[in-house]
Amino acid sequence: MAELQEVQITEEKPLLPGQTPEAAKTHSVETPYGSVTFTVYGTPKPKRPAILTYHDVGLNYKSCFQPLFQFGDMQEIIQNFVRVHVDAPGMEEGAPVFPLGYQYPSLDQLADMIPCVLQYLNFSTVIGVGVGAGAYILSRYALTGLTSSIPEMILGHLFSQEELSGNSELIQKYRNIITHAPNLDNIELYWNSYNNRRDLNFERGGDITLKCPVMLVVGDQAPHEDAVVECNSKLDPTQTSFLKMADSGGQPQLTQPGKLTEAFKYFLQGMGYMASSCMTRLSRSRTASLTSAASIDGNRSRSRTLSQSSESGTLSSGPPGHTMEVSC
Repeated sequence: MAELQEVQITEEKPLLPGQTPEAAKTHSVETPYGSVTFTVYGTPKPKRPAILTYHDVGLNYKSCFQPLFQFGDMQEIIQNFVRVHVDAPGMEEGAPVFPLGYQYPSLDQLADMIPCVLQYLNFSTVIGVGVGAGAYILSRYALTGLTSSIPEMILGHLFSQEELSGNSELIQKYRNIITHAPNLDNIELYWNSYNNRRDLNFERGGDITLKCPVMLVVGDQAPHEDAVVECNSKLDPTQTSFLKMADSGGQPQLTQPGKLTEAFKYFLQGMGYMASSCMTRLSRSRTASLTSAASIDGNRSRSRTLSQSSESGTLSSGPPGHTMEVSC
């Protein structure tokens, strides 16, 4: 048998001397089990989760994780992710002593505090880094947190991270609708079915493809923009119209109903319907010129082109079998 030898491993890159500390913002949020304090480093990165840490017993986030996140090689990682360091209740620096008889939250209850932190920050996904008790808490959250954070997960599906961070009236409205939905259990079942969906396996030129006219619409800030673009690449270009909307997120029917209505009219006209419909301007403040020419089919189809300033882009439509790929 080969003899085992003890090998001492030394770090090649120690902590950087004189390293400038990152700007940190400390927050506290009330939860059903008391207040929890957490510190945020960096700014949210589009389409990237946050790194969330939870420390072990006898430590706080600084004493547990500061050496790791100040290490030289770690800098490349932390420059690409926002970090959220959660302190267990009463473990943050300067925390007062709890009063006599205070009932400390169980580890399960500490895990149930995490969705409150994520909701406060408008974060839908995280990469968890836990040590000891903190690892247990994050594991418990991963097992049970799916139900408690269903509203935030669905909001992250419906809207982009930029939209959620902006916390507009629209976001507040739909967060309230979903969070307080009386049928939230039913919504969770629908959500689970969606997550267990099968791939459609579209293939351009293959046996599995849509043979009917299709209009794909996606906002330029939508969380699933790449998936829609990929879907467009797999469909028959002679039957597909693709519309990417500027200044629109995951729900263009809510944020850009005027543009979507205009595009839908063009799509219907391309199919030979509503040939005499008047086309409304996408914005009264924008100049537009409208030209139309009847096709050889006369009453069956009509091709129209709406030319706008570079600010609003260009919309175009044609008879069935004509691809429309525009940004507006």
